[in-house]
Amino acid sequence: MNKSNKAFSIMTRPAFVGALMGIIALGACAPRVDTRGNQVHAEDVAAIQPGESTRSQVLDRLGSPSSQGKFGAETWYYISELTETTAFLAPEVKDRQVLVIQFDEAGVVTTVNTLDESNGEIVDPAPGETPTAGNSLNFFEQVLSNLGRFNKK
Repeated sequence: MNKSNKAFSIMTRPAFVGALMGIIALGACAPRVDTRGNQVHAEDVAAIQPGESTRSQVLDRLGSPSSQGKFGAETWYYISELTETTAFLAPEVKDRQVLVIQFDEAGVVTTVNTLDESNGEIVDPAPGETPTAGNSLNFFEQVLSNLGRFNKK
């Protein structure tokens, strides 16, 4: 091996190792995809026909609903969400879907409706706090109030 080849291999080794470490680091930042809820497929939803499909057929095709309505006509909700999280960043919602199926008294499907993010509304929580009964103690009052409380008599 001559001097020029030896110098070239010494110079390229750190660059090669650095490039390899960079590729590994970028691979570690690949986004993590999480699916939550009961994700239904379009062909399964298309098979549910209002006026024809029954409650048991919907249950066989889609499984148990995520939630059921408590008021009015019997309503089943199939809720799903697809999120993507990259490294330490907050999760980003990629897809959100709610399938709403209503039944009549005989258990036959009356309506099938698919809702997505565009149907959602931003809800601002009410300002303030809910008052609770009892004392409001600061840190020192809490610590001092426990002194002697656990002594055996």
